[in-house]
Amino acid sequence: MNRMLRLVRDNDVPSLHADARKLGARLVEEQRGRFDRLTAHVTDQGRRDYQQQVAERELRDFVDPDRFMPALRGWAASPDVLCLLVEKIRERRPGLVVECGSGASSVWLGHALRRVGEGRLVALEHDERYAELSRDLVAAHGLADLVEVRYAPLRPWPPARDDAQAADERERQPWYDLDAIADLTGIDLLFVDGPPGGTAPLARYPAGPVLLPRCSPRAVVLLDDTIRKAEQETSDRWLADHPEFERVTVATEKGTHILTRK
Repeated sequence: MNRMLRLVRDNDVPSLHADARKLGARLVEEQRGRFDRLTAHVTDQGRRDYQQQVAERELRDFVDPDRFMPALRGWAASPDVLCLLVEKIRERRPGLVVECGSGASSVWLGHALRRVGEGRLVALEHDERYAELSRDLVAAHGLADLVEVRYAPLRPWPPARDDAQAADERERQPWYDLDAIADLTGIDLLFVDGPPGGTAPLARYPAGPVLLPRCSPRAVVLLDDTIRKAEQETSDRWLADHPEFERVTVATEKGTHILTRK
C-alpha cells in the first residue's frame, strides 16, 4: 500500500498500471483457489450424501418398517455403519447385541433383530432423560420385548475397590456404571458408539477391558467414529491389550473398525 501511495504521489502511471495488473492477477488466482476448494468440498459432500442415501435405502429394504423411522446421521449413527451392523445380524443371528449409546440406532437394530427372528439388544445410556426418550421410541416401534435401554450413569473407572487398592485418580475416567453390565456375558455383537467423546480423552477405551472379555468366541465388535484420533488410539490399545483380536478398517462416513477373534 505504501508503494501504491508513493507511485500516485510521483504520478508514475506506468508503474501504477503494472502493479494493478499484478494485484488483479493475484486476486484472480486466490479466487480461483477458493472456488476449486469449494467445488471439491461440494462434490465430496454430494458423494457422501448419495452414499448415505443408498445405505439407508438398503436398510429400509431389509428392515421393511411399517412406520416412520428415526433420522440418522449427525449425532445419530450413519446409515453405512448401521448397514454393517444389520449385515452382521443377518449373517450371524446374534443372541445378544450390546450397544454403548442409545437412540435411533437402537430402533433400527431392534427392527433388524425382529426381521431375523431372534436375538435381543441391550443399549447402555448415560443420560437419564435420553434413556427415557430412547425407551419411549423403542416402545413406539413395538420393540420393547427385544430392546432394553439401560440407564448407566457415568462412574469413575476403573473403580476403587478399597483405599489400599484405589486407582490413581489421574488415571481414572468416567464410564458406564458397571452394575448395568454385570449380567451381560456371551456378547455376540458389540457396537461402541458411546459415551460421547467429550467425557474423557479416550472416552470409549474402557469398553475394551470391560466388555471384550464378556464377548463370545464368535463375537464381532464395531467401534464407530474412528476418523477421530481418540478412537484410533482406543482401537490400537484394544489390540495391544487383547492380541487375540484382529482388526479391519472400513471407510464409513465416520470411520469404523471391526474387531474379531483370530
